[in-house]
Amino acid sequence: MRPRISTPQPEPVKSALGFNTANLRRRVLLTSIGALVLLFSVAVRAELPDFTALVKANEAAVVNISTVGEAPSRRSNVPNDPRLEEFYRFFGPPNQRGGPGNGRPSKPRRSLGSGFIIEEDGYILTNHHVVDGAAEIIVRMSDRSEYEAELIGSDQRSDLALLKIKADDDLPVLKMGNFDDVEVGQWVLAIGSPFGFDYSVTAGIVSAKGRSLTTRQTGDYVPFIQTDVAINPGNSGGPLFNLDGEVIGINAQIYSNSGGFMGVSFAIPIDIAMGVVAQLKENGRVARGWLGVEILELTKDLAEGFGLDRPRGALIARVMDGSPAQAGGIQDEDIIVRFNGEEISRAGELPHWVGRTPVGEAAEVVVFRGGKEVTLEVVLGELPEDPRVASSGGSGGVDRQTALGITARDVASSRQSDLDIDGGAEVVSVSGIAEEAGLQAGDVVLRMKGRIIDSADTLREVAEAAEAGDVIPVLVLRQQGNAARRTYITLRVPDED
Repeated sequence: MRPRISTPQPEPVKSALGFNTANLRRRVLLTSIGALVLLFSVAVRAELPDFTALVKANEAAVVNISTVGEAPSRRSNVPNDPRLEEFYRFFGPPNQRGGPGNGRPSKPRRSLGSGFIIEEDGYILTNHHVVDGAAEIIVRMSDRSEYEAELIGSDQRSDLALLKIKADDDLPVLKMGNFDDVEVGQWVLAIGSPFGFDYSVTAGIVSAKGRSLTTRQTGDYVPFIQTDVAINPGNSGGPLFNLDGEVIGINAQIYSNSGGFMGVSFAIPIDIAMGVVAQLKENGRVARGWLGVEILELTKDLAEGFGLDRPRGALIARVMDGSPAQAGGIQDEDIIVRFNGEEISRAGELPHWVGRTPVGEAAEVVVFRGGKEVTLEVVLGELPEDPRVASSGGSGGVDRQTALGITARDVASSRQSDLDIDGGAEVVSVSGIAEEAGLQAGDVVLRMKGRIIDSADTLREVAEAAEAGDVIPVLVLRQQGNAARRTYITLRVPDED
């Protein structure tokens, strides 16, 4: 029999007192890990806010709003961009909304929303789209008492509406905060009625502020607060609180492919809202400051072409005839870099400040022109309710191709009248530099390298004068759907080898 060979095992190391040191080390390690986990849990609990006191102190001033309006029309009410939708556009089952070809009469439109009391005598703030077209507005309080509300005034551009109810006693009110004090990353809380579930509470953080969202309803006059608070149909018009229990915004929109919460929602800053409230109480309508310009965002190439160190400000694509901007000396291709002392970093910021400026007030406007800053004083007018939108028309005679790859022709006088322009050169075809830059057939060139283009001959002169290394801003009028809009194209002439 072969002898079995075994490896001798080392004896456990013992301390001088007879303890097994390996076991001791293991116990100490496990104890330390447990202590760290406990400390971490305590720290996390200490960092996370407790909203219970905030909710108890403020929920009585939050209200549920239900409306009954006229039957909807038979046309579809689905917006062109499904990602950005008003809350109640999709609220309610299809048989309530009616629809074409169902063989049944349309039922009255009903909607549900939220709001909150801002004054003890019964003034309530909510969204315009919650009460838009309503024949009857019912406000339900937290104690289930109900009141029929009077619509004091409504403003579509800010998506805000002011209601009034008559109560026997003073009503609880919410404390207003300040948009300037809002910080990205801070905790916020919403109270509302998502899907009709009254007094639901959701929380999250501010993920951005000053968002410019150009929609048919609000234009670009609201610098929204962006949050990740769960907001759904029914939260519209409800308050957004900070941890001090102050209202910093009114929940208004969601960014969604499905119509439900996907992690991004938007609130109207309370400062904007209270300015609107003051005008609605006094006049029943809102008057906004107006410059009378069309503006565009600056790209890196455009900034370089106009001599700016970096993309900033709002590029003036057009100064409207008879506008306050024209009277104040603002010119096409000026770049507004400051308005009433406020820096304009992006074009979308300018309408916020102009709209908040009282009509008839003189504003200090600093523009970048010809390589230097020029300070102007412009007396603001009132923003028109329905600004004119240009439409398409005919054409003129053909010109030969320029060195930049543009074949153009004069714009027929009939089309000039339709487009509300003088002169211009209509692009027939593009190649080379122009094609690479994104110029398109059908574009009407209005300005090029700072020069007004009144004909195809003028365009050819400017193109032939271009030199190697030039960066040339080109203002064009481009047909987009039923409207013609101004935009800039940047032509970059290659350096010589």
